[in-house]
Amino acid sequence: MREIIFDTETTGLDNKADRVIEIGGIELMNHFPTGRTFHVYINPGDRKVHPDALAVHGITDEFLKDKPSFAGIVAELQEFFDGAKWIAHNATFDMGFINAEFDRLGVPPVPADMVIDTLALARRKHPMGPNSLDALCRRYGIDNSHRTKHGALLDSELLAEVYIEMLGGRQAALGLTSVDNRRQTTEITEVIEISYERPRSLAPRLSAVEAEGHGRLVARLGSKAIWSKYSA
Repeated sequence: MREIIFDTETTGLDNKADRVIEIGGIELMNHFPTGRTFHVYINPGDRKVHPDALAVHGITDEFLKDKPSFAGIVAELQEFFDGAKWIAHNATFDMGFINAEFDRLGVPPVPADMVIDTLALARRKHPMGPNSLDALCRRYGIDNSHRTKHGALLDSELLAEVYIEMLGGRQAALGLTSVDNRRQTTEITEVIEISYERPRSLAPRLSAVEAEGHGRLVARLGSKAIWSKYSA
């Protein structure tokens, strides 16, 4: 199963007016990173970065001046995400912006059944919260000390680790290994049990005194005691 963990940074909060200025993505195959990534900065045209958004991600209008437009990266974006699930933290926000950008270019929106919201997963798994990306990193022992500001690729990398932990991906892999080991052990044991015949019984390890004492104990317990079946 192919999945893309992704994140966006934008000029503001209104997907009808504001624009996507950064997209980062991490490819997973069967819940494990493949090493393939996607990362672009995007020129939002005449839309300026809102000061509140700038405080969050630090991406300036000046920095974006020479970056391609969304139309210039859309083919590369579609190729990278083609056939994969789109996975984001608070996916409603990110998909609102992605689909708004697609709509401006006449590109069909991403179907809802191709999107997974890790915030919704976290809220079901940890209903008492908190469930921000930083909080989940702390919960799962993921080092996010280098996350001084939001960044689409960095946040995608952190979210990929969180997502794998929430699904129990690493534990599941270990579980499969354990099952395989148990199967191998069982097979070996069965071969030993079938093929092994001891040529001579081992000498008893009980002394005569200990055996006599055990016999007296069994006699006191009565004929219904389970030990009486093994006293002969």
